[in-house]
Amino acid sequence: MSNNEYLKDFVIQKESNVSSNLEEIYLDDSHLNTNILQSIGVFVSLKTLSLRETGLIGPLPNQGWCDLRNLEVLDVSENALEGMLPHCFNNLTSLRELDISGNHFQIPLSFAPFANLSNLKVLSSDENKMVMELSFYTSVPKFQLKLISLSKCITSQQLNLELPTFLYYQYDLRYVDLSQNNFSGIVPTWLLENNTKLEVLFLRGNSFRGPVSLPPTLNINLSSLDISQNILQGQIPTNMCSLFPHLRRLFLSKNAFEGNIPCCLSDMKHLSILDLSNNQLSGRVPEELITKSSLTILRLSNNNLSGNVIPMIFNAKGLSSLYLDGNNFSGEMTNVDVSTFEFPPSLREINLGNNKLALSQNDFKGSIPMEFCNLNDLEYLDLSENNLFGSIPSCFSSPSIKCCSNRYVHLHENRLSGHLPIAFYNSSSLVTLDLRGNNLTGSIPKWIGTLSSLNVLLLKDNNFHGRIPVQLCKLYSLSIIDLSQNMFSGLIPSCLGSLTLPMEGNKILDSVGSGSGPSLTEDELMGKLDVNYFNPNSYVEEVIEFTTKSGFYSYRGNILAYMSGIDLSCNNLTGHIPPELGNLSEIYSLNLSHNKLTGVIPSSFSKLQQIESLDLSYNNLSGEIPNQLVELNSLEVFSVAYNNLLGSIPEPKAQFGTFIENSYEGNPSLCGDILHKSCSKIDSPSTISTVPKDKGEDGLLDTYDFCVSFLVSYVVVLLTFFVVLYINPYWRRAWFSLIGKCITTCRYSNVGNFLAYRIFRQYV
Repeated sequence: MSNNEYLKDFVIQKESNVSSNLEEIYLDDSHLNTNILQSIGVFVSLKTLSLRETGLIGPLPNQGWCDLRNLEVLDVSENALEGMLPHCFNNLTSLRELDISGNHFQIPLSFAPFANLSNLKVLSSDENKMVMELSFYTSVPKFQLKLISLSKCITSQQLNLELPTFLYYQYDLRYVDLSQNNFSGIVPTWLLENNTKLEVLFLRGNSFRGPVSLPPTLNINLSSLDISQNILQGQIPTNMCSLFPHLRRLFLSKNAFEGNIPCCLSDMKHLSILDLSNNQLSGRVPEELITKSSLTILRLSNNNLSGNVIPMIFNAKGLSSLYLDGNNFSGEMTNVDVSTFEFPPSLREINLGNNKLALSQNDFKGSIPMEFCNLNDLEYLDLSENNLFGSIPSCFSSPSIKCCSNRYVHLHENRLSGHLPIAFYNSSSLVTLDLRGNNLTGSIPKWIGTLSSLNVLLLKDNNFHGRIPVQLCKLYSLSIIDLSQNMFSGLIPSCLGSLTLPMEGNKILDSVGSGSGPSLTEDELMGKLDVNYFNPNSYVEEVIEFTTKSGFYSYRGNILAYMSGIDLSCNNLTGHIPPELGNLSEIYSLNLSHNKLTGVIPSSFSKLQQIESLDLSYNNLSGEIPNQLVELNSLEVFSVAYNNLLGSIPEPKAQFGTFIENSYEGNPSLCGDILHKSCSKIDSPSTISTVPKDKGEDGLLDTYDFCVSFLVSYVVVLLTFFVVLYINPYWRRAWFSLIGKCITTCRYSNVGNFLAYRIFRQYV
């Protein structure tokens, strides 16, 4: 029996006994019809009604459920309810907790439908719509809330809004979330002054402007303050430290704060999370801010901070996550005994990318510090875009340490050299290995096949050589491979076609902010705040850079999870393109350009139904472009330029109708309207391979004499222009194409075949 049928039967049974003592109904995560609410009023003793995620659609009915005058808890969140709340809503005078979040209700800014609910303590209305009222409502609400959550409740006009006036009359608030609503004006610090018991204040993602002026009132209860993602300016108020002595979490990121970091932040004994990123802060970081034991997460990314932070990092005792990327930090440590330093064992994530770390004048000797090997729980390491040189420490995967817990390693755009060390051998948890833009040499070692969780392998722009190892084919989690701009040679492993290129959530390292969590009752809220319920798990967002569609793109979040591609361009690869690559049905980008590949374009490429970018240009490919490729309906960028292709280009229909001349240029024997070259004017093997029937042996002899005379006459010319033809590949291909056609006509003569063989042996 369905929930709808059960509830209907129950209603029928109780209509004769309206004095039912039923007090609680929970039908969460089921499927109900909205009309059922018209009959639910028979449960006159009902105190709790929870219909979360039950598929309710449309407006709430004006009768039935509004008769539940004893109802204390109502949860209709995460449905598709819409429209204005019924006028009878004010009849629910016993209501203490109300959750209507995740719907499409139109909530007036005055919150008039709730004004008469004198017992209301908890109101959650996230992700609905706020609407302007035609009449000005001035009544003071009868309720005094403890918890209010109104995040992501912007108007359909996307206007900058003033805060709802009813908030001015609230004096007992403990939790306030007004995030991402486009509220404007100055920061409403009066909420802190009016509500001395306030513990959590989230104002992120609005349009508050100007400097922050804090009230003089001491608030010993405030534990979480988030005013990030606004338009705030000026300096960080220094009196914040004394006004909020028990602050645990402070988020000021993505504003325009300037000046120095207040030193008093280092003295806040309870502060565990501090985010000052994406501002215009300058000067040096107070040493105690990094070395003090209370901080677990410190984020200073993307400011104008400077100074030498390396010694501070070594002395950080309690940090688990440290983000210093995008500043002007240096790394000189002259006259310092590095052996006396140890990285904090608690450190799990560290980002020092995009700074000016030059480690050449100290005991590191320009290399990545060996002390990184002592980071037992490190999962994310980013030292990209610095001046690091030397080799990668071989201790990264030593059996005696746990550094193999590294899951995301970014060392691109440095000057690292040497071979790929055994540093990453058997690192079964490694998800991303990004070594682009260094001076690494040697071949890819066979132990690469031990990286069983590897999703992303980026070795672009190094000096690797040798063959592409078949062990890559054993990495069934691989979905992005970039080996371009190296010196790899030999054949493309056909087994690459067996890769499944799976959609992998492991590639994503989500950035979890301080926004609101699930709907909480008053008791749940007060209990969970003490265990960091609203703490961010990680500020790191995995970003992968990959060249495709003739451009350089950054992939992150869900887009990264779905992205798959292989780039083997700009190497010395030879041989045919393996037809097995046509089995990569989930691939979005394939680049084999700028190699020495020969043979034909595999017709199996027609099975690459997801592909958006296919680049085979600058090779020695021959034959015709397979007509089956017109079936690639997702193809956006296609290039076979500068090969030895012949015949007509595929019919310009579907996606192939969008490609222009530069997709095909550099193939003298290709023809078609896009190339402004008529195929009827170009001899093809099919048009001259047969002797006309009306010509007998005399005709064949005449043809033979002509061909012999033609070839002998041009031998001198060929010798004269040999150097020019050798240097210019375009002229060379055009000339031998003409010779080839003439040889085809003369193939009936042993003399002609012998002469053709001698010429081609000499000059090809």
